[in-house]
Amino acid sequence: MPNLTAEQLAHLKQMLEERDKTLREELHREVNERDDFADVASEAPDPGDSSFANLSVDLDNAAVSRDIVELRAIEAARIRMENGTYGDCVGCENEIPYARLEVQPTAERCAPCQEVYEKTHGDVVRGATM
Repeated sequence: MPNLTAEQLAHLKQMLEERDKTLREELHREVNERDDFADVASEAPDPGDSSFANLSVDLDNAAVSRDIVELRAIEAARIRMENGTYGDCVGCENEIPYARLEVQPTAERCAPCQEVYEKTHGDVVRGATM
């Protein structure tokens, strides 16, 4: 693990826990309390209403997918914390600066390696967390 102090690591863990809680609440709301646009889309007599309903369903599905991807990144960061590799870049194995981890606690790469990764895997990176 990089030279993170106990306080820094605790702060990052807390950030991950808070984000995890927020995402789970959003998922619950998105899945359980969403408007029934799917029903409207199939029953809407007006093509405009149907288009709007379909778009709403697609946006809801995209939001759920985005949240799930981020929850997986949070879990991966927790695992790295447990096994002592949190804060080590998976690209160059150098330390990821604390300032980067504070902005993006799920970061797997230092900024230079992330930039290279995004350039070479641009189609895979869209919509994923860093």
